[in-house]
Amino acid sequence: MRAGVFQCDGSSLTQAERLTRLADVLKHGELDLVVCPELFMSGYNVGEKIPSFAEPLDGPFSKSVGDLARATKTAIVYGYPERAGDKLYNSALCLGPDGRVLANHRKLLHPPGFEARYFSGGKGPTLFQFHGVSCAILICYDAEFPEAVRAVADAGAKIVLVPTALIERWPSVAYQMMPTRAFENGVWLVYANHAGEENGARYLGASCIISPDGADRARAGKEEELIGAELDFDSVKLARARLPYLTEVSRILESLKPS
Repeated sequence: MRAGVFQCDGSSLTQAERLTRLADVLKHGELDLVVCPELFMSGYNVGEKIPSFAEPLDGPFSKSVGDLARATKTAIVYGYPERAGDKLYNSALCLGPDGRVLANHRKLLHPPGFEARYFSGGKGPTLFQFHGVSCAILICYDAEFPEAVRAVADAGAKIVLVPTALIERWPSVAYQMMPTRAFENGVWLVYANHAGEENGARYLGASCIISPDGADRARAGKEEELIGAELDFDSVKLARARLPYLTEVSRILESLKPS
């Protein structure tokens, strides 16, 4: 499977401009799957405008992305503010290459800041099958918890897709924490950040595709770009056989109990 990240410049683009830029890069990417950043549809640091951008899972933006997925034969994951009844969620939707919904993940926890004023928290892991491979979606802060990535790996995920909105203040998350999450679970991890500056928030960029041994297979710089890598799943088997962290958890917990 060839996976990619569209690290979009987050500087106050309209929804139409975001779609146009994504369409432009997908013309040349020849990808099976591409991941866009957290709240790609609306922009992340847009303050009180968040509720006005929100739409249901099958809203107009979703339909446009579905058309693009069909035209390019590419599965697309993107973040958006989801309206469901009287609640808003910070969500990430995956549309398959036929334009149909494969999965919709609602962010589980919100970090200190504006998100908790607008968004309700999601419940449970989100897994789906693509090209015969079990995939999971987590959003930004979700993946910073070892327990969250371990839970989806335990549930069978071999790929963890993570739309994010990481600012320059937290480079260790992109450069140390995400490779560690991939390494300690023997999974591919696809981490999709914004680039540029948005209403005073300067994004780190540094989107990445990390292999199950914790190594960078692709890493973006600070500017808008598309990165891609071939994901092979023998590497998941090899990583988990060499360092069987997933199956040894119960033994290490038992050994840590006071005698």
